[in-house]
Amino acid sequence: MEEKEFKERLEYNDFWDWFLTMEKKFFEVVKEGEQEAIEKDFFYIISSKLNQVNEGYYFLTGMFDEDTAELIITVEGEVKNIVFAEELIEAAPKLNHWIFTALKPAIDIQNVNIELGDHKFSKDTVSFYANEQEEYPDEIDLVFVYQGTAENKKAVTTGVCVLLDNFLGELNFATQIDTFTVIGIDQAEKELVPIEKLKDFLDWREREFIEKYKSIERDDKEEKFSILRAYLENSRPLIACMNLSLLQYDAKASYPWVSVLKIHYNGDDNDGLPEKEDFEKLNDIENKAIEELKKGGYLYIGRESADNIKESFFVGKDFRQASKVFKTIIQDNPGYKISFGIFKDKYWQYFKDYENAH
Repeated sequence: MEEKEFKERLEYNDFWDWFLTMEKKFFEVVKEGEQEAIEKDFFYIISSKLNQVNEGYYFLTGMFDEDTAELIITVEGEVKNIVFAEELIEAAPKLNHWIFTALKPAIDIQNVNIELGDHKFSKDTVSFYANEQEEYPDEIDLVFVYQGTAENKKAVTTGVCVLLDNFLGELNFATQIDTFTVIGIDQAEKELVPIEKLKDFLDWREREFIEKYKSIERDDKEEKFSILRAYLENSRPLIACMNLSLLQYDAKASYPWVSVLKIHYNGDDNDGLPEKEDFEKLNDIENKAIEELKKGGYLYIGRESADNIKESFFVGKDFRQASKVFKTIIQDNPGYKISFGIFKDKYWQYFKDYENAH
């Protein structure tokens, strides 16, 4: 095990070592089942500890059976935090009276009944159909149809999302659907498919996608970068260095996960661009990210700097390694405010403005 991974695993183990000293008390709190006590005497206490491991953990608990409590660690569908929930649970001890689960599991659609205000969401009120996009054939673009009035768009969309989160499970809901919309029955334009068939549809599309792209690898040895300059609405300059030849790649969908590392610096005396000292430090940070991610087969798209922010762009076949690399970078560089985002974008539409640049 590499030293960096060992350090992370130690942090997880530190939490579980502490949990072992409290688990009997926590078990009694869960078994009693009083919501206020669970919040105050369980969730509040473990959240302060887990925040020292990683931010973005949420919790669900209840009795799995008469003698066993279950703790589910969820990240509320935030892709960049999924790997940290998985690793935390992987490090969990085996205890007689506890089950530990990473991410909300899938539930039989027969048992999913959601009520939000006057709206009810179940297999009887939600169906779907797929849109086919000629320009983006691998895109999974779904329309979910609510069998009732969808005038309150926000409430109906929230209800459908909760239904899908429960039915598909947190991991699949976060990673298998590219885009979706929610409409009322009066807006439907195609034949409706029962929601029960959604899992099979998504699994079929995923198998097709993996089979189509699993053997495709991009060789980046001949990549060439171009320097581009533009101006923001506030008249400050934007300087970008982008791999324009890579952006013309004809198999973009083989690297569907886009990762963006964002670093804030103080460039107020340099029109929003980094001054020499920051410029060198930011390059070192970015080069570390490039070096680590290339080991996992990620491709480096390029970078842009403007208005006191530098963003570095990567694409990959997976999202987990980027999360771990970026988290380490944040920990190793406390002098900068650093954040990152990871999202699925099979056709790299995020970079569309650069594709036709010269």
